[in-house]
Amino acid sequence: MSQLCARIIHIRAQVSWGDPLELNDTRSELPEEQSESPVPTAASGTRTAPDATPEPGPHDGPAPTAPLAGTAPVAPTGAPAVSVAPDEASTVPEHGTTPPERTRPRGRTTLIVLAAALLGVSAGAAVGFGVQAGREPTPLPVLAQHGLGYPAKSLPADQAPDPLPAEQDHLRTTDGNLLKLLVDRPKGARDVDGLPAERWVGLSEYAKEFEEPDSMFTSLADMDFRRNAAAVWLQGEYRTTFVNLVQFRPGSRAGATEFFEEQNAYMPYEEGGAGNDGFPIDGSGSGRYYLSPVERKAGYEPMYEARALARRGDIVMDIHVFDNKPIKKKSVEALAEKQWERL
Repeated sequence: MSQLCARIIHIRAQVSWGDPLELNDTRSELPEEQSESPVPTAASGTRTAPDATPEPGPHDGPAPTAPLAGTAPVAPTGAPAVSVAPDEASTVPEHGTTPPERTRPRGRTTLIVLAAALLGVSAGAAVGFGVQAGREPTPLPVLAQHGLGYPAKSLPADQAPDPLPAEQDHLRTTDGNLLKLLVDRPKGARDVDGLPAERWVGLSEYAKEFEEPDSMFTSLADMDFRRNAAAVWLQGEYRTTFVNLVQFRPGSRAGATEFFEEQNAYMPYEEGGAGNDGFPIDGSGSGRYYLSPVERKAGYEPMYEARALARRGDIVMDIHVFDNKPIKKKSVEALAEKQWERL
């Protein structure tokens, strides 16, 4: 018996799912006194010898199987169930699944960047203001002009400069009576009933000559409208000519330039304009005259229209010609050039 216990016992357990599993059990050599003790028999109710394989009883369950690699052991049938806390169960990933990634809350990085940028700008402005406030003020450079343009006292007559000629001083011409600058009416022309040949036209009356009087009234007032010298005459049966010398006050607004450019800009358009680029007025720079296409309406005579625009200093020349017959280009050109020469 002692020899039997000293040997290496080879136990071969048949696993239900794989190859036989060989288990090596090494026992140390028992003392002489214990080796001679009798081996309990099966009748006494103790375990049998190692080589004996017990037969399964009617109440014995299937043989326990070894768990697969990477899987959790399964509790045998009849064993008490072990409860798992929800937090612990959620943290244990199932076999073959990828644990969920923790996402970072959106918008936090953007708020951090904006806060840092705002803080940087505020700090920079505060530092710059502090540096600039601590500096001493820089004195302005000395003016190049030592004296005033006009002395406090008038110069003697022998030292006073000669006035500019009329060709160089536009104010000598335009500050006077503008009615004298109106072009002479052609021979055979007659007065229009109810209207004098030459007259002063106010802002509200001149604004009524446009399609939107209220808007034009406001625009002319903003442009510092000063006055308007007008002439009107009648030729033939229906041909009527209106000549306007519209003057604006001098200032930073430059109302004459603004009014002339606005009126000249929309004339090439078909709606409200002549529908063409017009023709230049000799010697006037950007002055032009336009011939509009005939306008026909049921129950009315056909209407032809021509217009001439030019600017000299603070005066805008605005000429309108209406007739029920075609208007010749040369007649409009000659009238515009004569009025321009008077200016």
